[in-house]
Amino acid sequence: MKSLQFLRITCFVIAIPVFFARADGQIVPGTGIKHAKVGDNFEDENWQWIPNGPKSSREQDEQERRPLGGSNNGRWFESPKRGMPDVVQRVETPAGGIPGSKGSLRLQTLNSGIPGRISGRMEQDDLVMACTSRMGAIDVSRGPNCTCRIWLPPFQNWENRSGTHFGYRMDLKTTVREKKQGFLFSRTVTEQEAYWPGFFFEFHSETDPKYAEDEAILLIRGNNTGHEVKSVKLTPGWWTFGMSVTPDGQVHFYARQGVEDLRASDHLYSSYPYSYTAELFATHFFNNVNTYDGKTWSTPFIVDDPAVYSLR
Repeated sequence: MKSLQFLRITCFVIAIPVFFARADGQIVPGTGIKHAKVGDNFEDENWQWIPNGPKSSREQDEQERRPLGGSNNGRWFESPKRGMPDVVQRVETPAGGIPGSKGSLRLQTLNSGIPGRISGRMEQDDLVMACTSRMGAIDVSRGPNCTCRIWLPPFQNWENRSGTHFGYRMDLKTTVREKKQGFLFSRTVTEQEAYWPGFFFEFHSETDPKYAEDEAILLIRGNNTGHEVKSVKLTPGWWTFGMSVTPDGQVHFYARQGVEDLRASDHLYSSYPYSYTAELFATHFFNNVNTYDGKTWSTPFIVDDPAVYSLR
């Protein structure tokens, strides 16, 4: 039996029925040209992560602590905003993975906040795919889309708390216009804004009195205000996730159990998150989330074959 452990998390979740709509006018993730300059299959037995010192924590204390961590193949880097997971390790692909796959990537973290400053709060680390530095951002007119296979461990191996445990998200750019009011006149300032729609894995622990048994729910961020939308129940094992951006700047979310390619019937939701219209796809990345108490490890997740595509 798990020890009782709780964490108060403030979030907004909007429950809606999951719908499997036709994907007419959308782009099923995995469609088009697979970009060889980015992505990874982790088949190289010499794949290695190089931490390069204490992790970054710009979001918390404005310290980036460069040089950032990165992979020896140049395809992954530590987030300067929140730092890197403590475990970024090539492992043997779990059973049921992509046929023929021998290597995948395990992601797990312990010290997710400011190095040496335990907060006792839920915090997160990020692993980011190097895209713009290797091939540039992709204009949404080209129909950028991305996919990844993710292995979810048995529920008894999840960190024992109800709340968010993992994220798979995109980095998108848009243009925002803000009116600045001066003493004698006002002016409109135009600048580029980054935002990060995607998936979160939320766990409900049986030791939480609100839940009768362990379960996991897929949350989608998000609706036009950026709030999470409750989606399908997740089960342990392999899942395929994907996101696409159509030329109208709308984001489309897909998922299916197993490792088969996504199809139109796997469409879960479409939106303009935060009411933004996407203009550029910069990359996709992962979040590891845990209670930063110096002793509680995050849930271990394994990813394989993250890839980026575009229609042209």
